[in-house]
Amino acid sequence: MEPVTHFLTGACIGRAGLNRKTAYATVAAVLAAEAADIDILWGLAGPVEELKHHRGITHTFLAAPIVAGVVVGAVWLFDYLRKRRRAAVLRKIKAPTRSADAPVPREPQPIHWGWLYLTALIAALSHLLLDWSNNYGLRPFFPFNPRWYAGSFVFIAEPVLWALFFLALVVPWLLGLVGGEIGARRTPFRGRGWAIFALSGMVLLWGWRWAEHAHARALVDNTQIAAAPVKRVALEPYPVDPFRWHAILETADFYQTAEVDTLTGSIETDPTDDVFFKPPVTAATQAAKRTPLGQVYLDWGTWAVVRDAGQKPVPGFDPPQLAPGRTWTTVEFTDLRFAYSFLGAGRAPERSPLGGWVYIVDGRDDAGEGMGGRVQR
Repeated sequence: MEPVTHFLTGACIGRAGLNRKTAYATVAAVLAAEAADIDILWGLAGPVEELKHHRGITHTFLAAPIVAGVVVGAVWLFDYLRKRRRAAVLRKIKAPTRSADAPVPREPQPIHWGWLYLTALIAALSHLLLDWSNNYGLRPFFPFNPRWYAGSFVFIAEPVLWALFFLALVVPWLLGLVGGEIGARRTPFRGRGWAIFALSGMVLLWGWRWAEHAHARALVDNTQIAAAPVKRVALEPYPVDPFRWHAILETADFYQTAEVDTLTGSIETDPTDDVFFKPPVTAATQAAKRTPLGQVYLDWGTWAVVRDAGQKPVPGFDPPQLAPGRTWTTVEFTDLRFAYSFLGAGRAPERSPLGGWVYIVDGRDDAGEGMGGRVQR
């Protein structure tokens, strides 16, 4: 999922009752829920390196306990510095030159390090669970098992979850403002019920979407959609609408897409517009598959399509300058899992965030590659 959902999930995990067990619970939960995405820093090394390492080692069961430990260590350092500052304030208050009625800082909530580590671990694992639920997937058993796993029943950005978490975090704050206006006594750890409500709502939404995903698969399996035997099927989620699914079917010679509505039981497909014949295999596509981008893309792209686009320059990236008699070819990489119409399915692969390209010279040599409008240096 995108960072906002991870952030809000961590906040609700902390406020669901763990913040009553120890100080810094919500802070630790938020940090641990976001920490795995630190691997986006690989993007500084280029788009291919980013794709290679994103949702890699930091998104594994092996790393989750370590992530939790690092977060707790950061909290310990913050608390240590905070206590030093508080001690300095207390020394000034006790000095003879200070007024006797100077305010004394209140005693902070005690820290229970075991509970704090458990909070961080739960939040770190929530990141893996959330990322598994969408169709990008993750490798939770890496490096022992490099296989990608994807639930594919929740879109990578789900506004329904945003609304749930917004209610859970904002409503208690608003109620606190109202209570302050009328002089009501401030309730400690406000918002526990709302946080539990949001987390429970997320689980219920997942269960609902899981059931609709299975329903959509049954509709596709029991309907003659393609004009040839189907080798495999994928059903990709849309945001907000749990009844709408993007189906992809593969036959020996072509791919076909369809729109499935589980509410009405209908399947819409156009044999003219929704059929995509498999591109021929050429020397250039074979060479492109062996490039760093090709190896990484085919490892991740479970519905990857590799196409020889001929001498089609990539906008913004000049083709290689060659001696007479030598030729170059552009090879394009796309993944049908993300061929949603609202994401611009017709967008050129070199401009699509999850599309890639390689310049191949003489059908064998890599002369440049990139993704999403960025070149790999």
